[in-house]
Amino acid sequence: MRNGSLVRRRQLARTLRELRVHAGLTIEAAAPLLDFSPSKLSRIENAHQGVDVHIVRSMLDLFDVGGDRWTEILELTREASAKGWWRAYGLDDRGYVPLEAEASTIRDFTVTYVPGLLQTADYARALFETSFRRRSEATLERDVTVRMIRQARLTSAERPLELFALIEESVLHRPVGGTAVMRAQLARLVEAASLETVTVQVLPTGIGAHPGIDGAFTVLSFEGLGEPDMGYVEHPMGAVHVDKEEDVTRARLVFDHLRTVAHSPAESVALIERVAAQM
Repeated sequence: MRNGSLVRRRQLARTLRELRVHAGLTIEAAAPLLDFSPSKLSRIENAHQGVDVHIVRSMLDLFDVGGDRWTEILELTREASAKGWWRAYGLDDRGYVPLEAEASTIRDFTVTYVPGLLQTADYARALFETSFRRRSEATLERDVTVRMIRQARLTSAERPLELFALIEESVLHRPVGGTAVMRAQLARLVEAASLETVTVQVLPTGIGAHPGIDGAFTVLSFEGLGEPDMGYVEHPMGAVHVDKEEDVTRARLVFDHLRTVAHSPAESVALIERVAAQM
């Protein structure tokens, strides 16, 4: 069984909404037949409220769903309700990690630091230690551990995660954690670039202004789940999920353009190795 997450809940919510519409029922008509208020049914159909298999069985009966479809939807309900591995580390289902756990492809553009999926533990720890967000030693180590666990999917045989990492050249020269930590981090980038699932490209400083100069962003794709791509942007006050189609499409176009003006993967690796040798 796959880990439950926002993506799975959204998939279930969309399915239940489509079944209601196909049954010819409005929310106002269906809700009292399920002993719900219209607002509760609306929350369920928008993935703002979870449901268990008992509630879903009642909905499937009302919408006259049976056979294999019945079994598939109940299994999806169980998957959407399952606790993801991140819950054991004190994280909830509303952040970035649950989205990444269901993604098939990540397009990550970073302008100030190495992408989290390619960070060494020491590099990640140095970033966390300089954050204004106060962390106890235990919380710090937990966050580093979570970041390392996430990276396992890059080499997973069962559910590999494909990563396209686009990194501003200045990131290579910023000695996060000191020279030794940074040298090891650059070596990690070179090592990761050799994986079939990872493509690393460096955006040269010399190109000047470019469409991504406004800041870093991530686009997540969910092949096989029927979910549209999502965007994710971190900022000093928190983070935001972006699911408006035109915004996500624009982000993909910007990313694809930046890849055309960035160093090729081979040139990028050579540059990273030169920077490391000069440290």
